[in-house]
Amino acid sequence: MLQKKYTLKLLLCVSIILNSQFSILNSFAQRPFIPDTVTPGQQLVDEVMLMIDGNYTESPDMDRLSTEAINAMLKALDPHSVFIAAKDVQRANEPLEGNFEGVGISFQIVQDTIVVGSVIDGGPSEKVGLMVGDKIIRIDHQPATGDTINNNYVFKHLRGKKGTVVSLDILRQGTVYTFDITRDKVPIYSIDTYFMADDTIGYIRLIRFARTSVDEFHKALKALNKQGMKSLILDLRGNTGGFLDIAYGLANEFLGRNQLIVYTEGRKSPRQNFRSNGRGKFREGRLVVLIDENSASASEIVSGAVQDWDRGLVIGRRSFGKGLVQRMFPLKDGSQIRLTTARYYTPSGRCIQRPYDEGSDAYRDDINQRYKHGELVNADSIHFADSLKYKTAGGRTVYGGGGIMPDIFVPMDTMRLSDYFISLRGKGLLNTVPLQWADAHRKDPEVKTFELYLQNYERFNLDAILTDAAIQKGVVRDAEKEAAEPERTKHSDDYLRLLLKAQVAKDLFGIEYYYKVMKETDEPYLRALEELRKDN
Repeated sequence: MLQKKYTLKLLLCVSIILNSQFSILNSFAQRPFIPDTVTPGQQLVDEVMLMIDGNYTESPDMDRLSTEAINAMLKALDPHSVFIAAKDVQRANEPLEGNFEGVGISFQIVQDTIVVGSVIDGGPSEKVGLMVGDKIIRIDHQPATGDTINNNYVFKHLRGKKGTVVSLDILRQGTVYTFDITRDKVPIYSIDTYFMADDTIGYIRLIRFARTSVDEFHKALKALNKQGMKSLILDLRGNTGGFLDIAYGLANEFLGRNQLIVYTEGRKSPRQNFRSNGRGKFREGRLVVLIDENSASASEIVSGAVQDWDRGLVIGRRSFGKGLVQRMFPLKDGSQIRLTTARYYTPSGRCIQRPYDEGSDAYRDDINQRYKHGELVNADSIHFADSLKYKTAGGRTVYGGGGIMPDIFVPMDTMRLSDYFISLRGKGLLNTVPLQWADAHRKDPEVKTFELYLQNYERFNLDAILTDAAIQKGVVRDAEKEAAEPERTKHSDDYLRLLLKAQVAKDLFGIEYYYKVMKETDEPYLRALEELRKDN
């Protein structure tokens, strides 16, 4: 068990992604139903707004007041009903729609310079020849380096309407090149990697449930089948959700005909059942679904259906506990409300939504509370009331009341979080050092292929390069403390070396190779392999 003094370390490193995308979204926008009668409460709100407008000492910003009032009303309902201003609607929906308009790169800002981190397949930048590691030094002939460069600056200057042109001056291996890029629709992929874990086991990592997710799954499945896949690991860790019909579509890939996948029901929304059609493309092979505390909504629909029908194993840690359905209602000014209209239930009848009556702050702090109660490191600390018991199709006991509890619990590895590791990450060195090394060695014959990179890696001495960079940034090791914690120090250093190796592989060859390196210390992944390799 961790000592209390490591509590802050863990809380600093646990990623809690809690925003409007932690949602199951109904696919179709709908005009709101407006009742004919006006309640006394509604009359009171109108009266106050008119009173402010007519009597306040200064000219009030009525638009801002309206927005504040709307946000306050929605906050009083539940943590997932939200108002999206007209100017933010497009960007809020981009990850779910599966595309945006721009040049098609991901980037990092390294020492005040914009560095291309990846070039999106099929995007405008790929078509003109931009490469990973290119440094953007001017945008539309204006300097694009220095202290004023941040993420918002890059988004503002590189994104834009389809058909418009942006000029980029690129520094590559000491030479400056100019690219005129015509902005276009850029795909946002739901699957960031897939590969064969061994001769018969495939691995697919799905990071969101968007418009293109099922099509991407089919493409990945087809490629893996050609390589001899018989069993599948579907990784939904950190997947915060998306569209309800896409969750249904993915779960449908694993189930037989007419099996209930999920149903929804609300005060003004009659029960609606979603059943499989029997035409899924992976109905027979052995299956493991990986989840963790940041797997939410659509991820919970898929893992809940797999678990309730005993279709496969769910491995990892208890999921987030998001069982509310939002519907998108457009407003006259182009803004939008995502309003909770129903709850969803797994085939056995479980409502996965955890309580939120105690307030949104406590709701959002749930992951920290799980750590404090020991849940992230010890399955025995998780307790469910008997009233929350349900049965799977095969008669196994499962529980509702807040997230999907996995069939096999794998604790979080907290021994990785040494002070030194946290300081390196805080200074950004775990990103900048690998990227700078990769950028300087892309043409070296020793890294021409991933296999050559692995063979030659020890010769590159990247550990010493990272140590030197750390000293320059004022990050030094506490020898006395590390000597008192030799097990933690060794474990953290081993993980740090592997992470450095994986980051360079990603910068040289792509995100798939990051996971190929990191899998050797990925305990849930390794446990999934172990289970799939067992005799039926």
